[in-house]
Amino acid sequence: MPGTSISLAEAADLTRTGDVWLFRGRTVADRAIQMTTNSPVNHVGMSLVIDDLPPLMWHAELGRSLRDMWTGGHHRGAQLHDLRDAVLAWGNRYGQRAWLRQLDPPPPRAMEDAALRAVARLDGTPFPSTSRLATRWLRGRVPIRRPAEREASRGANAMETAFCAEIVAVTYQSMGLLPKGRRPNWFDPGRFWSGDDLELETGAVLGGEIAVSLPLS
Repeated sequence: MPGTSISLAEAADLTRTGDVWLFRGRTVADRAIQMTTNSPVNHVGMSLVIDDLPPLMWHAELGRSLRDMWTGGHHRGAQLHDLRDAVLAWGNRYGQRAWLRQLDPPPPRAMEDAALRAVARLDGTPFPSTSRLATRWLRGRVPIRRPAEREASRGANAMETAFCAEIVAVTYQSMGLLPKGRRPNWFDPGRFWSGDDLELETGAVLGGEIAVSLPLS
């Protein structure tokens, strides 16, 4: 990954809706996700920066220590957090390194509105057990053959559970940045790493990884 590094304060000021945050840890669970998906990272989230609100992080996780800014409560699964709090939690509490990838060009208001609709639809979607990761990931690589299956893959409302990458992917699909014919479980955190060359729609691209350094606790 590129050697560019900025502080969390700089990243929070710089980030815009649609930017991707990548995390890599060293716990057994982190390594299991990285090995299972053949990825250098184990978690992905997406920035939401709307009007004069503080920057927010849209992602899915097992923890419920942070307040969900959409509901005002605490729950596991798909959550909308204060971005700074989320990055600090993943860095200091979970021991994760963080990187920022910026979406270019910045999304228009219509895409931001679509992202908010995805949050309204998906917030609270449960996080599946880590033991199901390998099976879910493999199923996502089976080609969609029948029209009924293809149509079902487009229905984000049908998602009973979702990993972090699936939440970001479905939100990107809602924004028109990814085609809707791909199953959400085709995506894993590594799909959003620069080495995977994820092709976006509308001429949009994700920039290289920028390492984000955290303040000393």
